[in-house]
Amino acid sequence: MSWTSILAIYFLFWVASAFVLLPFGVKTHEELGIERVPGQADSAPANFRPLRIVVGATLLSAALTALYVANYVNGWITTDDLLALY
Repeated sequence: MSWTSILAIYFLFWVASAFVLLPFGVKTHEELGIERVPGQADSAPANFRPLRIVVGATLLSAALTALYVANYVNGWITTDDLLALY
């Protein structure tokens, strides 16, 4: 597998990981007891921290990419194994 393929797979895992991690740890103004801005949605986050999402997505996608490449090299789960499930 070429390094460009690994980089592309890492990027795909990173984007998916970022979307998965977005709702964790976010609280609304009501949950934190902070006054809302007039016209603000009730569900708007009060403590959104994008750096935390970026770091978490980077670590999670690195682990998932490492597992993917290890599976590719060692052949732990093949397409034949997946087709045998059906």
